[in-house]
Amino acid sequence: MKRITIKDLSKFLSLSTSTISRALLNDKNVNEETRKRVLQAADQLGYKPNLTALSLKSGQSKTIGVVVPEMITPFSAKVLEGIQNIMYPLGYRLVITQCDENPIIERKNLQLLESFDVDGIIMNLCHETYNNDIYQRIINHGTPLVFFDRIPDQSLDVSKVIVDDNIKASLMVEYLIKTGRKRIAYIMGPPTIRNVIERLNGYKRIVNKYQVFDEQLIVKTEGMTFEHGRNAAQQLLQKNIAFDGIFAFSDTLAIGAMNYLFERGIKIPNDVGIASFSGTELSTMTYPQLTSVQQPLVKMGETAAELILEKIKDPSKASRTVLMDAELIFRASTK
Repeated sequence: MKRITIKDLSKFLSLSTSTISRALLNDKNVNEETRKRVLQAADQLGYKPNLTALSLKSGQSKTIGVVVPEMITPFSAKVLEGIQNIMYPLGYRLVITQCDENPIIERKNLQLLESFDVDGIIMNLCHETYNNDIYQRIINHGTPLVFFDRIPDQSLDVSKVIVDDNIKASLMVEYLIKTGRKRIAYIMGPPTIRNVIERLNGYKRIVNKYQVFDEQLIVKTEGMTFEHGRNAAQQLLQKNIAFDGIFAFSDTLAIGAMNYLFERGIKIPNDVGIASFSGTELSTMTYPQLTSVQQPLVKMGETAAELILEKIKDPSKASRTVLMDAELIFRASTK
């Protein structure tokens, strides 16, 4: 079947190709009645726009790049839902890339998005400083960047959507102490992620406040998979480090640790209370269900999308940091 073109629409409607083109771009100089006629005819004839050609005429690709560290958990998917809620009704498309927590792959993904000439990039990084130079280069070339959850070095002038990791971690660790836990392990993610350190600082503040701090209870991991969580719990047991609680950087680390403890006959929450940070649907799919700091993921995505639109509309607009609230959800893993 022959592809319908703007010329076909022009003949069908007896309108110039320039008028057709402007109508498809929602040009304000085309009256509403004409625009409706063009859109109805396009739908009737099965016209599919040449997006590259339209981009050249509008000066925008109507495409937003999204870079996330992983797609294993529902975390990124929920944020993407929020981005789509804002972007899709405005005619934007998303190019989604994930880097498997590898900053080298993240760099390649950013270079790919540059080649696509996207109008902006929304991202959740996997290393605080590794790709600072390419972030800055992208900004210098006029493409706005917005970060959510994990943010870059403070030297970078970008808009961000975050929660208060330090305070929320403090509140969760204090809750564990008030349930009677005195030996609470913190299972970290890689220290190259700012959130990991922020949550560590929140943890330390509370265990020091109650005078139950023990350096041995801080378990460093090289990643944030279920397996890394299992290995962390195994490390605690193999070193004979006594613990009656675990606060994990993420749901995946917490669930990995929980599964290993189950295999070893350790009862949750009777022997060990477990809590995490993220609050994805994974926390309700475990037995017992997982106590967690629940971030407003869809709202984070919507806010990130609004921030990128601000920068696309006015590149000189000052960067903003939006601090969102997160909720402590208490479930059976700590009761």
